[in-house]
Formats: sequence, structure tokens, C-alpha cells
Amino acid sequence: MMMFAELNTPLRTIMTPGPVEVDPRVLRAMSTPILGQFDPAFTDIMNNVMKMLQRTFKTNNEWAFPIDGTSRSGLEAVLASVIEPGDKVLIPIYGRFGHLLTEIAERYGAEIHLLHTDWGTVFDPEEVITEMKKVNPKIVAMVHGETSTGCMQPLEEIGRACREADVLFIVDAVATIGGADVQTDNWYIDAAIGGNQKCLSVPSGNAPITYNDRIEKILKQRKKVERGIATEQELAEGRSFSAIRSNYFDLSQLQDYWGPRRLNHHTEATSMLYALHEGLRIVLEEGLEQRFKRHKLHEKALIAGIEGMGLELFGDARSKLPTVTCIKIPDGIEAESVRSMMLNDFGVEIASSFGPLHGKIWRIGTMGYSCRKENVLFALASLEAALIRHGAKVNAGQALQASLNAYEKEKSLI
Repeated sequence: MMMFAELNTPLRTIMTPGPVEVDPRVLRAMSTPILGQFDPAFTDIMNNVMKMLQRTFKTNNEWAFPIDGTSRSGLEAVLASVIEPGDKVLIPIYGRFGHLLTEIAERYGAEIHLLHTDWGTVFDPEEVITEMKKVNPKIVAMVHGETSTGCMQPLEEIGRACREADVLFIVDAVATIGGADVQTDNWYIDAAIGGNQKCLSVPSGNAPITYNDRIEKILKQRKKVERGIATEQELAEGRSFSAIRSNYFDLSQLQDYWGPRRLNHHTEATSMLYALHEGLRIVLEEGLEQRFKRHKLHEKALIAGIEGMGLELFGDARSKLPTVTCIKIPDGIEAESVRSMMLNDFGVEIASSFGPLHGKIWRIGTMGYSCRKENVLFALASLEAALIRHGAKVNAGQALQASLNAYEKEKSLI
């Protein structure tokens, strides 16, 4: 009879744009005893998670809760619940995850309108606003932090223009929530979707979302259609509403589950909720503004080391995502061989990239619990060693000194 060995995973220094290292406090929280999903002790935990998500997303929205599933489940839940066949959706794409928004929206019957810019850049907000006025969409769906290119899109002007035009503004904040500023209310975001496995340092498994009453109005109208109780006036208001096509990703049903009625929709992922609860506690204990400063500090030290080594950064520095740094691969260097050596000889993992950037850049994430001085220094040391072994011309010994100098200037933040 075949026997299977006990799990014994290797220790890694994970410096990818996700998943990242999980905070030990979160791992301990996941070993908390299981409770029934309608036990008052558990529903208290649910309520606290909602309150902490409101603070983390910087919103007064009534609804802020996780969808059980990976970050993609949060994106799909929001889009599935608001898109009806034929709805116009404008998606400005500046990397891989704009294409993901497109793939999801297409499956729910949207009429897709795309706006493109070069990978490594972001949009001038006025460009998006101008296209929005041409298309007159129901929804503008956009990525805040694009991990495939290491860029971050300014959102406030676009959000304000959407609100003035009565267009829904839906934002993928998976890579930024908990690591860079996300101002849901101030930026006129109608729905925002976050991610566990990046700056929150929680295992992938549920996806925090929040949405406002503009979204909820659509949910209520579609729910009436589904139940056959919509009036003719309601059906005629603007356009006819259809029933939500997904059962699991139906936000109106999830509201009934997370709200005071506690109607059963699914069996809650208990241990994952414990993990998110502790991850959010850690974020709010540190303080959002202090946390953003910490991420910027380690980004600065990493960049100093990369440039000290003699390597070149990829992307427009003016729109850089503070939690992901992209590095151009030197000519003649076998990119995957370098990554493999870093992983196998040093236990350090960095990432390659997607699409047109595959084989052209490496991506290093400084997110959440992985965003620590020792991790940055170790990643630089292992990258330099691997490059030297592969025959690359680097400024040997300069990366760590430049990084240490950057840290020396900001002692108070370490």
C-alpha cells in the first residue's frame, strides 16, 4: 500500500507580487477551534471583520465583507451581480489584470469597450474620461495596482467623472489594499475588490469587497425580477433588469447571509475568516498611514540596491506601484535560470511576468509581512550572487551597501 509523507514544506523568502509570506499571528489564528457559522460567537467575528474592512477600504459603505474564494471570486461576484446582457463596460487596460476584468465581463454578456496603453505606463485620467463620454457605459472597470507591470493608476479624477455621469466605477484593488492608499469614498469608487494574499499577508482563500448603495440599488431591482415581483414602472426605469445569472456570486443573496437576517447561502470558510480577522487586526494596529510609509521605505531601499547593482528598472517611475518593483533582465542572461538558482540555492522566490513582458523583466514584491528589511537585503544578495554566477556584469558588493544607506536615512521607520 502506498504511503504518503507528512507535509514538510521548505522555508522560503517569498518576494513575489503574491502570494507573500503569511504573518505568524495569522497562522496561529487559523488553528483556532471551529465554530458553527450561526453561533453568536462566530457571527460576532463576522461583524468585526465587516467593521475592520470598512476602515481598511476607507469607506462608510454598509456592505464590506469577504467572498469565499480567491481574489478572482471577488471580482466575479461584483461584476456578475451588476452586469446584465448588453450593458456597456469600459475597461482601460495597462497590464494583465485589465484583460481578466474583460474575460469576466464578457462571460456575463457585457458589450466590452477597451482602451489600451503601453505596458509600463498608466493612463492620463483625462484620456479615460474622454473615452467614457464617447462610449457612455454603464460601468468603468479598472485596476488600481497592476502587478504585471508594477504600475499604479491614479483614480480620483476618473471616479469623480464617473459619478458626475452616473457611471458605476468598479476597481480592482487586489494588489494595493493594505499596502498603498485606497480611498473608496473619496475617490468615488462604487465597488472595490481587495486580495488576501498580497499586502494583507493572509493566505489566498477569501476576497474582501465593499460596495455602496448605487450598487445595492441594482441588486434590489434584479432580485425583484428574479422573484417575479418587479412592477412595470420598475422594469421600465431606464431599461429592463434581468435576474442575476450566477447563484454563488449573487451579492443580493450574500447580503442576506452577512446581514442581520443570516440566511444560509453557503457554509462559511471558518478558518479563512479567522485568518482575515487577524490580518485586518494587524493592519489596523500598525495604522494605515504608517503601513503605507513602511511599504514605501522598503521599496526605496530595494530600488537603491537594484540601481547600485547596475540594473535598470522597468516602467514609468512617476506611476510606480510601491509594492512591486520591476527589473529589466540584462541582455544575454537566462532569466529562468537565475530565478531557479535564487530559489534552489537561497530559498528566495521572485517572479517573472506575463504576455509581452515575459522573459523581459523580473518582478519583486515588497508586500505585507514579506516587506521587511532582512527580506529586501537577502533578495538583493541572492540576485547579485546568481547574476554573477551567470556571467552578468554587476557592481559587486554595491547593492547591499546602497540599500543599507537607504535604510540608514530612514531609521525611524524600520
